[in-house]
Amino acid sequence: MINCFMKKGYQRRMSLKSLLQVGCRIWNFGVVSVLVLTVCNILLMLKLLHIERSDGGQAGPRPVPPLPPVIMDAFFPHNITPVFEMNIHLGHWDNRRLLKMIDHALVGTLFDELSKRYSVCLATQSSLEKLHSLVQVANHWRGPISAALFAAGDEEFGLLQGYIDYLRHCYPAVRDRVSFHLAFPWDRLPSKNQPVKREGKLDCLHPEGFLHQLLKHRSSELLRWRQKNPYPQNHLRNLARKNCQTSRVFLTDVDIIPSLGMADGLEVFIKSDSCTSLCAYVIPTYEVDERVPFPKNKSELIRLKGRGLARPFHHKVFIYNQYATNFSRWEQDQSRNQVHISHGVTNFEFLYEPFYIAHDNVPPHDERFIGYGFTRNTQVYEMFVAGYQFFVLSPVFTVHWGLQHRKGRPSWRERQNANNRKFFEQFKREVFTRYHKDPLHMVLHHTKDGQTAKS
Repeated sequence: MINCFMKKGYQRRMSLKSLLQVGCRIWNFGVVSVLVLTVCNILLMLKLLHIERSDGGQAGPRPVPPLPPVIMDAFFPHNITPVFEMNIHLGHWDNRRLLKMIDHALVGTLFDELSKRYSVCLATQSSLEKLHSLVQVANHWRGPISAALFAAGDEEFGLLQGYIDYLRHCYPAVRDRVSFHLAFPWDRLPSKNQPVKREGKLDCLHPEGFLHQLLKHRSSELLRWRQKNPYPQNHLRNLARKNCQTSRVFLTDVDIIPSLGMADGLEVFIKSDSCTSLCAYVIPTYEVDERVPFPKNKSELIRLKGRGLARPFHHKVFIYNQYATNFSRWEQDQSRNQVHISHGVTNFEFLYEPFYIAHDNVPPHDERFIGYGFTRNTQVYEMFVAGYQFFVLSPVFTVHWGLQHRKGRPSWRERQNANNRKFFEQFKREVFTRYHKDPLHMVLHHTKDGQTAKS
């Protein structure tokens, strides 16, 4: 009897022990499962963030540059070396001595090599405020880049040097591909090529945020001067274009971002191109909502347009700016992945302002037009009068971040436009005299009695 109870007690203890062992195993398995799931979630989140960054998008107001920087959150000691390799007193003046300009003030480490490898150089221009866009431009464009920059006085020049120093340390594409040229107003020439002090940590993941921090250091006096003095766009366009070392130039503004792989796709197209002189190749430009990643290809861009997240550039602000490109026809052409001519521009009009690729012998931008208004369309108009034909390429495109609305444009732009309108009457007569043609009847018109007269 006693043995029976002892045997039963032993069996109960063994059963309890077995249950405890099973429970421990289940608990251990649960803990391990939770840990494995947590690690998987973290890895999945990091992968999604990496994919989003590689597409050029982020949750903030601007897309994160698509390629990783060389140095992330790095600490830099004091440095007393000037960023630009130049003598500030040895620049050249424009025709009216309004701007002093310096060519190749700082040359990208691979700029010369890339200029020999590629047939097309991307030429762009910028003031300090928009310079963060150069990160994405350089990451998308694998060929040489010629960038003309504007700065007023020691104060702004110092901030510009600091930001260029930041870009070159954080982003290899900027350091390697971009050659910088400088333009200073005659009444605000920097007194010297001052050194830049680097200290503390650099946030290489947010070039726009870093720039905003720098811009806070601008004095109220400088801001007042910038508001009163128009930005010399055409001077800078000519400066950037003429410092390209390739036979052809793709002239853009710094906030116009080329599609991925465009430089290599164009290289294949150019090698098979039979047009040797009066041809210009238009790259369609779209506005894209800032909340979405950069479209990887033409199909994705068209899908974004169908969802109301993309539309032709200036479609709401001023439709005639890009209307002659014929975006509907471009969107219907989805025949090939290689760069090719989609169609020719057949409805050219004076206000047309495409971003195009052409030989470096196109007419220069007229530097009488300073600020906004009549800056790009006058140059494109002269090309048309001179006999250039415009062809739209596919599937390449460019992107301007943000869906624009007329109400968001400042009043000073219209004032500058009105000032430039005064020079246009003289300009169109000069073009007529130069080419003896008036295809859009800009100079000649018919009177009531049928006689031809000058406007």
